[in-house]
Amino acid sequence: MSHYFPPGMPRHLSYPDAAVPEVLLASARTYGERAAVVDGEETLSYAELLTGARAVAADLAAAGIASGSVVGIHLPNILHYFTAYYGALLTGAAVTLVNPLQPAPALAKQLADAGATALITHPAHLRPVTEVAEELGLARVLVTGPSWSAGVDEEQQALADSVLDTGPYRSFSEVLAAGGEDFEPVLVGMDEVAHYAYTGGTTGKSKGVRVLHRNVIANITQMAAWRLHSTIDRDETGHLRLTHITELDVPYVEPGAAATIQVPPLFHAQGLTSGGMFMLGGVTIVLSGRFKPQTFVELTNRWEAAYASGNPPMYLALAAHCRATGESMPSMKLAISGAAPLDSTAVARIGEAMPNAVIGEGYGLTEGTCMVTSTPVQPGTTQKIGSVGIPVSDTEIEIRSTTGTGVLPDGQEGELWVRGPQVTDGYSNAPEQTAAQFVDGWLRTGDIASRDTEGFIRIHDRAKDMLIYKGYNVYPRELEDIAAAHPGVARIAVVGRPADEAGEIPVAFVEAAPGVALSGEELMGWVAERVLPYQKIREVHLVEALPTSAAGKILKTELRDQLG
Repeated sequence: MSHYFPPGMPRHLSYPDAAVPEVLLASARTYGERAAVVDGEETLSYAELLTGARAVAADLAAAGIASGSVVGIHLPNILHYFTAYYGALLTGAAVTLVNPLQPAPALAKQLADAGATALITHPAHLRPVTEVAEELGLARVLVTGPSWSAGVDEEQQALADSVLDTGPYRSFSEVLAAGGEDFEPVLVGMDEVAHYAYTGGTTGKSKGVRVLHRNVIANITQMAAWRLHSTIDRDETGHLRLTHITELDVPYVEPGAAATIQVPPLFHAQGLTSGGMFMLGGVTIVLSGRFKPQTFVELTNRWEAAYASGNPPMYLALAAHCRATGESMPSMKLAISGAAPLDSTAVARIGEAMPNAVIGEGYGLTEGTCMVTSTPVQPGTTQKIGSVGIPVSDTEIEIRSTTGTGVLPDGQEGELWVRGPQVTDGYSNAPEQTAAQFVDGWLRTGDIASRDTEGFIRIHDRAKDMLIYKGYNVYPRELEDIAAAHPGVARIAVVGRPADEAGEIPVAFVEAAPGVALSGEELMGWVAERVLPYQKIREVHLVEALPTSAAGKILKTELRDQLG
């Protein structure tokens, strides 16, 4: 069956044989003095970014870091995040991307599992590093400085001052000052690991995904087509370059001219892979610091930002803020949401705050590098609210039975499987899990989805989140969508509680809307009127805030733990 595909968008792309740090080598050559990253009043040009990355690479290499090594990037979003990231890759090493909020035991476990021998960290997150650096035998720990987007308090700075120039610790700013003009970049093969990217652990144990250089370059190439309307090849000097797809209009995010507001953490697949695409396109990445609607609006209007990505709570907070203040963001042309579906009411509210923006959704996962599907966002293309769009170029989707390997017809719900050049190399040190989820070139995602007759994908739930009540399959996301329409609900998550005779019962954790007196009985009755008897929510817990990951996904594992 032939499904919808955006007119003019190539179904198949050419993927250059390239190592990931070639992205920075190309952008510094093409966009030199253009602003690459903005952090408050500090700005880093593309040329300065490459100069800094060379300095970092030279220092790491002097500490023995080389091809085959792994460097931990243990940073919040700061001016020099990409300096650290590309600096590590320029040595030929791989990186492991670390959530800086992890406590010491989790930090040690990830670094040991990935085999990291060096770390780049921030003073605000240094204490857990000092607790594990010796046992891990880290050869180098570079400590960055504070910035507008991620400050430090006196105690944190005092700790940094006390350890610098002792053991493996060294000041990042001193490394930058030392320079690395003579350092020769080490470009490894496409089949080498670029990232050991650890899944968020929202449904179980966190696992290290082996993301190869070819996977990152492939996903950046796909993103460049869909967001920048450009293909990637090499120029006459051998450097990577973008070439406009002539069948498509000038994109909303124009290479060498646009800016984006960066809210998602750069240690997350979405933030970093999109960042690579923006880097290659000479797009200015404006860091937002800790998300605050007023700051986001001010930065968008100051930099005339054209692109944003985030999750529904972020966009709804912006919509509420703009409705209250009368402000808007007319420069925003494209707003992409992920992590949870949007409904028509939410899209309308966001549209008031961003009156000139196309509001789209996408779907991806760490095991797929980042982007797998996207709303077609070109002018005149088909868009469906609540859908995560269609598979991007060179990406195949199958909806398979959860009880076997049979492929289901359009319209039926089953498990979503993906095949494409962005599908990664499996899990590190986990052959059994790799064999279970990476099968004959296909990735078994664990997500329950359906595809309509035009090829648009809807994500219904996680296979692991599905619960069985008296023999019936109950999908929490369906209940969440229904309950979220209640005016007293701000956010909701439904999980299963084991129950002897019933199997599992649906239990809701709810953040009430501000100023609304919501009762559990009221919400259960409201949902019961709109679902089949076996789907009813049986228990409600009102909470101040739902636990979420850095990517904005609700941590259902923690909610299940609360139920005992």
